[in-house]
Amino acid sequence: MKEVEAKIKALRDELEQHNYNYYVLSTPTISDHEFDMKMKELQALENAYPEYADLSSPTQRVGSDLSKDFEQVLHTYPMLSLSNTYSEEEVREFYERTERSLNEPFEIIAELKYDGTSISLIYEDGRLVRAVTRGDGTRGDDVTTNVKTIRSIPLKLRGNDYPQDFEIRGEVLLPWAEFDRLNKEREEQEESLFANPRNAASGTLKLQNSRIVASRRLDAYFYYLLGESLPAESHYENLEVARSWGFKIPDVIRKCHSLQDIFDYIAYWNIERKNLPVATDGIVLKVNSLRQQKNLGFTAKSPRWAIAYKFQAERAVTRLNSVSFQVGRTGAITPVANLVPVQLAGTVVKRASLHNADIIEGLDLHIGDNVYVEKGGEIIPKIVGVDLESRSILIGDKVRFIRICPECGTRLIRPEGEAAHYCPNETGCPPQIKGRIEHFVTRKAMDINIGPETVEDLYDAGLIKDAADLYILQIPDLLRLERWAKKSAQNLMDSLQESKKVPFERVLYGLGIRYVGETMAKRLAASFHSMEQLENATYEDLVNVDEIGERIARSVVDYFSEERNKNLVVRLKEYGLQMAVSEELLSNRSDKLQGLTIVISGTFSKHSRDEYKAMIEQNGGKNSTSVSGKTDYILAGENMGPAKLEKAAKLGVKIINENEFLNMLSQ
Repeated sequence: MKEVEAKIKALRDELEQHNYNYYVLSTPTISDHEFDMKMKELQALENAYPEYADLSSPTQRVGSDLSKDFEQVLHTYPMLSLSNTYSEEEVREFYERTERSLNEPFEIIAELKYDGTSISLIYEDGRLVRAVTRGDGTRGDDVTTNVKTIRSIPLKLRGNDYPQDFEIRGEVLLPWAEFDRLNKEREEQEESLFANPRNAASGTLKLQNSRIVASRRLDAYFYYLLGESLPAESHYENLEVARSWGFKIPDVIRKCHSLQDIFDYIAYWNIERKNLPVATDGIVLKVNSLRQQKNLGFTAKSPRWAIAYKFQAERAVTRLNSVSFQVGRTGAITPVANLVPVQLAGTVVKRASLHNADIIEGLDLHIGDNVYVEKGGEIIPKIVGVDLESRSILIGDKVRFIRICPECGTRLIRPEGEAAHYCPNETGCPPQIKGRIEHFVTRKAMDINIGPETVEDLYDAGLIKDAADLYILQIPDLLRLERWAKKSAQNLMDSLQESKKVPFERVLYGLGIRYVGETMAKRLAASFHSMEQLENATYEDLVNVDEIGERIARSVVDYFSEERNKNLVVRLKEYGLQMAVSEELLSNRSDKLQGLTIVISGTFSKHSRDEYKAMIEQNGGKNSTSVSGKTDYILAGENMGPAKLEKAAKLGVKIINENEFLNMLSQ
């Protein structure tokens, strides 16, 4: 038996080395046939001697036919999106803003921005234990079984100098060659084609059959290391060490010591990226020092120490066939151009956004026009012009914005000062009703396990007319509908029950009050601790809240003035949803800084800037970014900005350090 165990181990080690040579180093040393024969030998031994099973074995990359529901997992560190820029001037602003904030030398690391689907891998004792998608940034789907089929991802790390546990983030990609191969196969089988490699990679990663995932030959590049015991104090050096552990770290990463270095990098890859084996859509710039990253901190949505520069949009010319008008959940009417399909930036484009009536009028569009289409940072491409020279006397009718709702026949309105037209029939226009329910069930809101198609089926069947109706659904009702089985019905019931634990701020966001997005919902929940308090808040109460402007305040007041909205909230409360901030959160609040406005400046050693901002809000204070006559204190760290220092002296604003601030909270 010792000989068998030794043979299995030797085969595993050999196959792992060949995987690394082929998928990471791109320098294979044996043929595919030899590799396959060794893999079959190992599989036969593992089947005959199951006592030597190992989840990190190379045979685990083959995948299985077993179906498995994806478990949702909380991210240890939130997976935030990067702020996007589209011009070198915005890159300059980011660089100079970083320079002012740090007030000390710094390096910028330039990397290519790969166009795939984000993944987070967790390793413990050198072995892959979990792979999680981005999800909503707070939690994602556990796709470990599928990720194990990606041969460029190490199941067991090389060497022995890695931390006991850490997280590494990267991008799962479908190379162009594989994308073309898959689409050719699908075309031969008369199946719909993948639109682009990014969608194909994302869809593949969420398949229930990991054997199919294995056949798609996904790849993965890695770009960020997180953990408590990282090998180095800088981002670049951490990636270099991670490369030695077996990760595929792109060799195009560069240290930049000046703006010119960054611009040179952008100029080079704006052309050379077209020769890469995978899709890219820009460049990522990151501050190298982890200490400096921590001091720069985060906004609500993205890190201040990194930014994404998106390559300039590619342009194509195609024919305008027609224009359709879609109704959103707020009643906003969106015009969409239907085009002769055209290849653009790696995708087949059939539709393009026309935004609003003013854009249509400005373009002077006619049916049959040849139009210029660009795809920049938007998911749906946009029409940016008309080829007037190709216009003939046989051109079709001029495109005009509609006056009547295409769904319910109600005359549209255009509020003063707004570009969009709206259907005011909120209670009787089906897309608005369904859209509000679809918003309510999304992950960032109530996270109920149904999608738009299911909402439409339930609505069309007369089972739901608003979000509250979801909570009176019964399994027998669902089983009468097509495509519903007992398990799927029970899954929905379980999901509805679980949604009753969703915190108040997400319930508030789920109501879909116009202009109240995710961040504003959190701000309102922090100021008005219950739905009852918010419902009774006056316009003046609302505008006195930091960052709540006149438009948002008016929208909230208008929402709760509608009897149907008040009834919806009452019913949701009756069904057990969270209508107030939890006692635990409230018990940690204090009024020690009540009424005080504090500006944070400089870099700190005991806590990050974001942590100090949270402390200020938790204790009743108000954060501000600029020094004014209303500023009570400046919390100053090292390298405080000279402009703020000068203004503080001029206005007589008191400057306190970290220890003084923490003493204020401890009293």
